[in-house]
Amino acid sequence: MKISNVDVKDLKAKYGTPLYIYDQAHLRSNILGFKNYFKSNSFKTEVIYASKAFCIKEMLRLLMEYDMSLDVVSQGELYTALSVGFNPSNIYYHGNNKSINELEYALNHNIGYIVVDNLMELETLEELCNNLNKNVNILIRLNVGVEAHTHKFIVTAHVDSKFGVLYNSSDYNQMMDILSKSSKVRFKGFHSHIGSQIFDLNAFTAAVEKLVGICKDFNEPLVLDIGGGFGVRYTDEDKPIPFNIVSETLIKTCEDALNQNGVKIEKLCIEPGRSIVAEAGYTLYTIGYIKKTPNKQYYFIDGGMTDNIRPALYQAQYACDIVGKENEFKKNVVTIAGKCCESGDLIIENCPLPDAEKGDLLITYTTGAYGYSMSSNYNKALTPAVVFVEDGHDKLVCKRQTYDELLEREI
Repeated sequence: MKISNVDVKDLKAKYGTPLYIYDQAHLRSNILGFKNYFKSNSFKTEVIYASKAFCIKEMLRLLMEYDMSLDVVSQGELYTALSVGFNPSNIYYHGNNKSINELEYALNHNIGYIVVDNLMELETLEELCNNLNKNVNILIRLNVGVEAHTHKFIVTAHVDSKFGVLYNSSDYNQMMDILSKSSKVRFKGFHSHIGSQIFDLNAFTAAVEKLVGICKDFNEPLVLDIGGGFGVRYTDEDKPIPFNIVSETLIKTCEDALNQNGVKIEKLCIEPGRSIVAEAGYTLYTIGYIKKTPNKQYYFIDGGMTDNIRPALYQAQYACDIVGKENEFKKNVVTIAGKCCESGDLIIENCPLPDAEKGDLLITYTTGAYGYSMSSNYNKALTPAVVFVEDGHDKLVCKRQTYDELLEREI
């Protein structure tokens, strides 16, 4: 098996397993897919990469090549971006519980936008701006009440969500009152995010229409950020919507809603993350022991929930192959299990695969989002290496953690 004309067996020999592999040409294609199609003749548009999906320096350098903007949700992600020279004015800082230190750090580095989640955050930000003599642009995160059909842990816009404020609620009205009197905090518009891994465009169009309707309350054109959450293909059951249809539908919905409401906006933003990196990523494992129980057959791998927590956390499903046996008859129904001391450390259940031998390589698909980002040192497992491949060349972009590094912060 080759990825971007690089043999994965050579990558195993060079870097070991578990190993995260990214097809850099696929990343470029996905970035350009959004950049090229998400455009309007009626207002400005902006594609903002949601860095929580996969935030390493090399990925951010790639985004900079295409003049992408960036969504960060922590000081760590912001620090990573600034470390590679990402333009601060192109950064949007999200989060429902930003600390004073985090807000001060953002203000002192002149971040483009702070997305304010709640009333108390706005009160804190107003005080900090006055104390530091800093101006800042903000978006308010609105809970638009649109519930997408997805896993309950990744739905973010039901009325009791931990994210955002409800339009015309008491908190919302108090925030508007603070902003009307503030000389430092400059209200620019609204942000909304309804969830993740969504295949129904009707959920997005409903959110756009709600946001545009709210624009009638304001005299100046606003920035509207409708978030991300566009679905990707993990298994054959998933039917993701192509970039051009997603983009064209959202643009047209916004243009029509603006005409119907008689308002204008300054800019429409989207925040793809998973949909840029997920399908460009793979994880390579080495199969160890093979075990049969009365009702199951297990293929044990040298990774598991420490490099991919999503099956345990979200019951996420993946597809896989045994390298070199992709076209063999898949006569076995197998459970792919990791090596952690947890019964729930199962990467794929009821997976059709051919016979395997100890030492075979197993590759899982669509692991580019939230694999590395959510990896852990549980059971003192080491964080795997990350390689980018393109046109027959491989490049190490994250070194495999060593045991000395595992303990370096312990006293």
